[in-house]
Amino acid sequence: MQSLPIAEKVKSTYTINNTMGRKILLDKINIPGIKTYEVYRQNGGYASVEKALKTLTPDEVTEEVKTSGLRGRGGAGFPVGLKWSFIDKKSGKPRHLVCNADESEPGTFKDRFLMEYIPHLLIEGMITSSYALGANLSYIYIRGEYMWVFKILERAIKEAYAAGWLGKNILGTDFSLDLHVHCGAGAYICGEETALIESLEGKRGNPRIKPPFPAVSGLWANPTVVNNVESIAAVPWIVNNSGAEYATIGIGRSTGTKLISASGHIKNPGVYEIELGLSVEEFMNSDEYLGGMMDDRPLKALVPGGSSVPILPAHLINKTANGEDRLMSYESLSDGGFATGSMLGSGGFIVYNDTTCIVRNTWNFSRFYHHESCGQCSPCREGTGWLEKVLHRIENGHGRMEDIDLLWDIQSKIEGNTICPLGDAAAWPVAAAIRHFRDEFEFHVRFPEKIKNRDHFVNEPFEKVRHLISKQTV
Repeated sequence: MQSLPIAEKVKSTYTINNTMGRKILLDKINIPGIKTYEVYRQNGGYASVEKALKTLTPDEVTEEVKTSGLRGRGGAGFPVGLKWSFIDKKSGKPRHLVCNADESEPGTFKDRFLMEYIPHLLIEGMITSSYALGANLSYIYIRGEYMWVFKILERAIKEAYAAGWLGKNILGTDFSLDLHVHCGAGAYICGEETALIESLEGKRGNPRIKPPFPAVSGLWANPTVVNNVESIAAVPWIVNNSGAEYATIGIGRSTGTKLISASGHIKNPGVYEIELGLSVEEFMNSDEYLGGMMDDRPLKALVPGGSSVPILPAHLINKTANGEDRLMSYESLSDGGFATGSMLGSGGFIVYNDTTCIVRNTWNFSRFYHHESCGQCSPCREGTGWLEKVLHRIENGHGRMEDIDLLWDIQSKIEGNTICPLGDAAAWPVAAAIRHFRDEFEFHVRFPEKIKNRDHFVNEPFEKVRHLISKQTV
C-alpha cells in the first residue's frame, strides 16, 4: 500500500506548509516513503557526503557553512560555522559532534517533525558535519519522551551503515564515522549543551561551569561541537548549493529558512518552513500560513520563540515600537530589546486570543521551569519555586498587591546569576508579563471573586472588565 503524503496524513492535526518561499528542509517531505533510505537516496540523498568527501577538504566545508551565515536554530542563534572554527584541532585528541535533539522547550516541535518524517536528512547532515570537524565518533542525543522517534532514527542509521555511509573508510576515503543515538531521561536541562554532555557521559545532567568550553573540553574532555537538529539538517543543502547561495535567502544577518512550530489560537497550527524576513503580519494572517485567529477573536499576545522568550502584547506584534513592520528574523523580533521586543528563539510561535489569562499562562510556564530546574544554582533552585508559588497565589485569588513587585524582584535576582540560561528562561516570561500586562495582575488581586473560575476570561475577556481597575482606583 502506497503511503499518503505527510500533509494529507496529518492535516487534521497540524499543517505542513510547502507552498510559499524557498524550501530547504521540507522540500521533499511529501514524497511517499521519504523516511526510507531507498526513496531518500533516489531523490538526491547523501549527495553532500559525496561532494564533501570527494571534492572538498574539511576546512572548505566549514568555510561554506561560515559563508552561508547559518545561525544556530536551537534558540541562541550563534553562527554555526564560527562555532565549528573554535574546535581544538591541535591537541591531537579525538573530536566529536553531538546533535542536540533534546527538544523540550514548550511550544517547540519542529525537530521532532524532521526526525520523524525525514530522518536521513539529519543523518546526512551529521556525516557531512562530522567530516568538517574531523569527528570519527558522533552522537544524536534525543529527549526521552521521543521514544518512537528514537526507533525511527536507529532504523535509519542501520540503513546508512548497510549502504556504506557510516562505518570505516566511507566511499573508499580515509574518513570513518560511527554514529549513535542516545536517549535521555526526559530532563529539559539536558538541552543545555554541557548538561547534555554530562548526561551522555552517564552522569547527572548538571550544566558545567565555562570555561573550558566544549570546543576545547567537551565529551570525555575531548573537543566537541553541539548543534541543534535543524542546524545540522541545513548543512547538506549548503554543501550542495554553496554557502553563498544560502546567504541570498533571508534578510541581513538572518540568512536562510527557519522552521516555525506554530500553535495556539490560530486557524492553521503546524510546522512551517519560512524564509527569514517574512513579515509577522503575513505569517499570522495569510491563508498560506497561519490563516488568522481561530474563531476570528481579537489577538491578545504572542510568544514568538518558545516559552522562555518574552511575551509580546498585541500592539507590538505586527509593528515594532518605532512603527516598522515586525519581521520573522533574529534582528526584528528583538528590536527594542526586552522593553518592546522579544526573540526568535527556537521558533515556538504561540498565539493567544483575548480569552487568555496572562497570569495563568505565566504561572504555567513558571511551574514548568521550577520542575525542570536541576537545583545546582541557588537563585534558580529557590527562585523558580518562589515564582511558581506567588503566581499560583495570585491566579487563585489570594494575591496581594505587593506580590507583583515581589515577582519582579525575584526574577531580577535570578536573571544573570546562574551557571546556565535556565534561570534566565524562567525569569524573562515573568518580567515581560508584568511589564506588558501589569493591569491584569492587579485585576486578579483586586477582584479575586471574578477569577476563581479557571476560564474567567473566556466569557468575559479582560478588555471588558479593565475599566473596573480605574474605577476602584478613583
